[in-house]
Amino acid sequence: MDKKEAAALKIKAAEIRIAALTAIHSLGSGHVGGSLSICDALAVLFGREMKTDPKNPKWPERDKLVTSKGHAGPGVYGALAVQGYFSYEELTTLNKPGTHLPSHTDRNLTPGVDMTTGSLGQGTSLACGMALGDRLKGRDCRTFLIVGDGECDEGQVWEAFAFASAKKLSNLVVLLDWNKKQLDGRVDEILPMGDYAAKLNAFGFDTQVVNGNDVEELAAALEKTREGGDKPYAIVMDNVKGAGVKEVEETEMNHSIPVSDDQFERWTAGLKAEIAKWEEEA
Repeated sequence: MDKKEAAALKIKAAEIRIAALTAIHSLGSGHVGGSLSICDALAVLFGREMKTDPKNPKWPERDKLVTSKGHAGPGVYGALAVQGYFSYEELTTLNKPGTHLPSHTDRNLTPGVDMTTGSLGQGTSLACGMALGDRLKGRDCRTFLIVGDGECDEGQVWEAFAFASAKKLSNLVVLLDWNKKQLDGRVDEILPMGDYAAKLNAFGFDTQVVNGNDVEELAAALEKTREGGDKPYAIVMDNVKGAGVKEVEETEMNHSIPVSDDQFERWTAGLKAEIAKWEEEA
C-alpha cells in the first residue's frame, strides 16, 4: 500500500469516528469506547476490502458484515453514513422514536446492516450460517464478523468457531476486537481468556495478530484472507478501547459514557485536524 492510499484510509477512519460521535452526541450518551475501537477496521473493510453497493444494499453477491458486538452500532452507522447508505443527517436520530438506527444493529431497520445483533455471542453463529449459506448457493462472496473480547466469555462464540473450522469456512473472516475491556471492567479481571490467537489456532483458524488501530497492518492482514484454502480466518486486533480520541482512551470505564457539547466539539475538532494533516498526503 502506498502512502496516498494509507492516508485515504486514515481519513475514512477519522470520518467514521466523527460520524459515530455525531450519533452518540445527539442522544447525549452511548457506547463510545467500543464504537471507536473498531473504526479503523470499518474504514479498511468498507474502503478497501469488502465488495458492496450502497445503492443496492441487498445485492446477493455482496460481502456481508456481522457486528456481533451489536452495541457498537454507532460505529457501524457512522461507516454506513460515510459510505452513502443513508443520509448523514439521519445519524442524529440514534435510538429515538421512529429511528432506523436503534441502539443495537437491526437488519430490518437499517440499510447496509446484514444481521441483527446485540445479544452477545449470537452474531458468531449467525455469521457462520451466512458464510455457509453463501457457499452452498455458489456465491463468490465473504462474511466478515466483528466480535468483542468480552463477548468471548460466551460459550456460543467458541461453539460457532468450532463449527466454522469443521465446515472449512474459508469465506469467513473473524475480526476480534481485543480492546481489553468489557461493560463493567477489564477482561482479565472478569474472566481471563488467555491467548486468543493460540485458542483460535487450536480451533482450526488461520490466525494473525495485528495492531487493530493501524490501517496499514489491517489492510495487509485482510489481503491474506483472500487466499481461500480450507480454514476460516481470524484477525486478533490489538486495539485500544476509545481509539482515536485521547480523552476517551484515558477514561477507564469508557464502555458507555456521556458526550457533552464541549466534549463533542473538542473531540471532533481533533479528528478534523488529523484529517487535514492526512489530506496533504492523500
